[in-house]
Amino acid sequence: QLRLEESGGGSVQAGGSLRLSCSAPGFANKDCGIDWYRQPEGEQREWVSTITRDGHATYADSVMGRFTLSKDKATGTVYLQMNNLKPEDTAMYICMSNPSTRCTFCNNITYTCHTSRSFRGQGTQVTVSA
Repeated sequence: QLRLEESGGGSVQAGGSLRLSCSAPGFANKDCGIDWYRQPEGEQREWVSTITRDGHATYADSVMGRFTLSKDKATGTVYLQMNNLKPEDTAMYICMSNPSTRCTFCNNITYTCHTSRSFRGQGTQVTVSA
């Protein structure tokens, strides 16, 4: 099973910014919508944002106006720009393909493709200090 990879996490002070990315190294996202979730330590997972295969983004109320989701048209890499970060944004951020439909990642050199409705990454930690 092809695994997604998140990057860009780190530690920042409140008010700072980070940009997370979600991709499958070596593979282009052909048609997957991507969901971002976050899970603070010891707490339940929380939906953050979704970008559809057509590029339409939606956000949780808690991040609306501060977070922006975008997608690179060539590679399908998805970026979560997080501004004005707050301590309550501290969590493990995880990206996964939207499970509503099967979707595909392909290597544009070998033409190897993977299709699933459950691609996901292991997460990247974001820590925001007051």
